[in-house]
Amino acid sequence: MNKILSLYKESFSNIQRNIWVLSIAMFINRSGSMVLLFTSLYLTKDLHFTIAEAGLALSFYGIGSVLGSYAGGWLTDRYHFYNIMFYSLILSGLILLLLLVAHTPFQISSVIFIYAFASDIFRPANSKAIAAYSTPENRTRSVSLVRLAVNLGFSVGPAVGGFVALYLGYKLLFIIDAFTSVAAAGLLYLYLPKKDLQQTKVSSAEIKNSSPSAYKDIPYLIFIFLVAIYGICFFQLFASVPQYFDKVCHYSEDTIGLLLGLNGLLVVLIEMPLVTYLEKERKLFKYIIIGVLCLPVSFAILKFGEGMVLPAIVYTVIITLSEIYAMPFMMNYSLSRPAKERQGQYSALYSIAYGLSNIVAPVLGLGIANRYGFNSMFYFLIALSLLTAIGFIWLGNKNKSPEQ
Repeated sequence: MNKILSLYKESFSNIQRNIWVLSIAMFINRSGSMVLLFTSLYLTKDLHFTIAEAGLALSFYGIGSVLGSYAGGWLTDRYHFYNIMFYSLILSGLILLLLLVAHTPFQISSVIFIYAFASDIFRPANSKAIAAYSTPENRTRSVSLVRLAVNLGFSVGPAVGGFVALYLGYKLLFIIDAFTSVAAAGLLYLYLPKKDLQQTKVSSAEIKNSSPSAYKDIPYLIFIFLVAIYGICFFQLFASVPQYFDKVCHYSEDTIGLLLGLNGLLVVLIEMPLVTYLEKERKLFKYIIIGVLCLPVSFAILKFGEGMVLPAIVYTVIITLSEIYAMPFMMNYSLSRPAKERQGQYSALYSIAYGLSNIVAPVLGLGIANRYGFNSMFYFLIALSLLTAIGFIWLGNKNKSPEQ
């Protein structure tokens, strides 16, 4: 027990104050982030979309995310990350309120697209902030602390959101999410340093002459492609699995919310001490591969569990282990590879990978489920995630270094 407590203490030590501020802001924001988790159910239950129409509407989140991430990377290499994060949070919160009055597929898709664009401008700036406020020795733990805050918010958000949706209606979720975005911006305004905001503007010429472009880094582009495929498989947790729980397992919204909330809670309890222990070995690809291999195991358990609650819980545990092993070390690789002048560009590509995942995940998962059934969807995801693991094994062997 003392060793476990000591590991927990070590995992939270020597992390810069501003990383804690970022983490608390992310917790506030993500505590209200129930849009992706419950929008598909809102569209099918309240607005009577088919699951294919709901999947198509949600894919616009991914399109907005890709374009927002690209814009965020361009801005982050030229302006201070604080301004970008602050205005992104304010705008995304206000835009989300438009879902209260949107009803047609075109209106819903448009609002989701604009919301995702404004929201994901934040991501490259946040990545650069983490890099600026951390050192190579504590970078993975800094990433994990921010992720812990995000997942703590996700453990609160879905659980509360399920009850709100069931008893008070889906539209209140959008109001809560808008409020938490603005509140997170307020925290950054009060506690992040702003004294150097005016001295960080960089010209395009300076960036171009500083170091090679991320778009010419072939190993990194392969890495980004594999991250995107991983994201397509992982994001079924939010895209198609809630529909599977609803239509096949016949779980209520509060049960679905609790299962999704378990994912965030497990990340909060496990990730920081586990990453602290693993970080000492400094083998990024080894842990990424372990995380990717957890995906086919989790899908197989859910498929063969045939709607029972215990396999659904085990699925949630194993897909959470996939996230814990893979994502912090993927992001560490993304942050550590570029020169400082290119961090926005590299971080934008990393965010774009997940944006592309958000485009494809609902269309692919729900499209297969709608046409061929959920069993066929699970078989496809098992095969795709195994191929992704093979890709990371190949890339890891091609990029052999003491830290990879």
